[in-house]
Amino acid sequence: MEGTIYSLIPAVLMLILVIATRKVILSLGAGIILGALMLSQFNILEGAQAIWSNFYSIFISEGALNTGNLYLLTFLLLLGVTTAFMTASGGSRAFGRWAVQRIQTRRGAKLVPALLGIIIFIDDYFNALAVGQVARPVTDRYKISRAKLAYYIDSTSAPITVISPISSWGAYIIGTIGSILAANEIVQYQALEAFVKMIPANLYVFAALLLVFLTIFLKLDLGAMRTHERRAVSTGELTNPKNGVAPGDLNNEFKEHEHGRISHLVMPIAALILGTVGSMIVTGMQNTEGNVSLLSIFENTNVNISLFIGGLVAVLVSAGLYIKQPEPKSGMGHVTFEGFKAMLPAIYILIFAWMIGDVIGQLETGEYLAEQVERSSISNAYLPLLLFIVSGFMALSTGTSWGTFGIMLPIAGEIAAVTDVTLILPALSAVLAGAVFGDHCSPISDTTILSSTGAGSNHIDHVITQLPYALIAAFAASVGYIVLGFTGQILLPLIVTLAIVILISLLTHIVLRSKTIKD
Repeated sequence: MEGTIYSLIPAVLMLILVIATRKVILSLGAGIILGALMLSQFNILEGAQAIWSNFYSIFISEGALNTGNLYLLTFLLLLGVTTAFMTASGGSRAFGRWAVQRIQTRRGAKLVPALLGIIIFIDDYFNALAVGQVARPVTDRYKISRAKLAYYIDSTSAPITVISPISSWGAYIIGTIGSILAANEIVQYQALEAFVKMIPANLYVFAALLLVFLTIFLKLDLGAMRTHERRAVSTGELTNPKNGVAPGDLNNEFKEHEHGRISHLVMPIAALILGTVGSMIVTGMQNTEGNVSLLSIFENTNVNISLFIGGLVAVLVSAGLYIKQPEPKSGMGHVTFEGFKAMLPAIYILIFAWMIGDVIGQLETGEYLAEQVERSSISNAYLPLLLFIVSGFMALSTGTSWGTFGIMLPIAGEIAAVTDVTLILPALSAVLAGAVFGDHCSPISDTTILSSTGAGSNHIDHVITQLPYALIAAFAASVGYIVLGFTGQILLPLIVTLAIVILISLLTHIVLRSKTIKD
């Protein structure tokens, strides 16, 4: 069943169950079990053994600790503890009071995560979690639903990171592009030059970023997002109470200190940023052979260990500030335990997502989709659109943008080099765009999981509420890629894409406004 159309079944089943039940662990578990049974030819004992091996490999791989995964999981726990100390010390409440005095409108509060998401472009993981910690006190004060905050975080983190050459994503992509150009004997571009020239053709990214700001200024609450926002405004409940405690939400487990100051929030966040970025630079320099440049640093940096170090520094700073707080206050052990406990739902989801991602990888779902692209004999003009759609579905079903890059970028480069070399950069851009689109729609994407964690949103609520916006941006980008394929231009497709997003947003705004008047 590997590498055939049947390899799509676990991913499709998982997606159907997620939408139908909104129970992410149940849906992921069903996909894992079915995939393991398919891999073992429906031998129950072998399937159970495959599931155990899958789980075991998350922590121990090839006889050694899987340090990358362990560092990331530990970072989530450290982030939970940091958040708990910032809350217990009264720092979050003090920052919220300060923000209310400076930010006078609900729209202004929405702009905070949107702008921070663009400014923090170093890494998508770091972006998703750091922006959530800074913006949450502000958005909570203005009764902005956690689902809306998660949307702002997710729809700025990956899009800005994938077009930034000075980022973990950019460095990886540039390195991949270099090997593709060399393999296809394309000498008119250097890797960095090609990456920069590809940026305007990454149509989905610009559509998604524009849509974020249009939702702010036009109040575009689509589908389930409208329900979340109405509930937040009318009742003050920022999450759906029926879904229980969201990942990263402390749910008033302890009383905030009355003498909290803004520094109790700002200093731990600053420690997190400085510790993480500093560690990324150091590990990047250590792992670079030969000349060290800014690009080589981010190409060779160890993101997960950098996040761990940054998280550890943030815990030490936040705990130190809390210790200095006068009595009465909650015990250190209690605050630490509550911080750990708040992050457990996110860790469970992430582990299950890794497991089904591994199962789907063994079933060679991505390879099957890529093979269909290579076999297709459609007109060259439709090549960017086809690559965008296939890359989107691949990222949706596998939950990984980077895995999609690794599979689809070489294929796109080879197809374009053989059929029409002038389309090679747009073809590569279409892969990047499609991978981010699929990532935005996938409940098993680690970036999506961490965005909901950073926002304190129920994970499936985030996936469901973000979907309409991702589909609008994808539709506009699809039209843009058709224009690109037939005209060979770059600027015109981008203008068409953005114009479609604006037109749909304005029409939607008029419809929503008329509904509000009727209500």
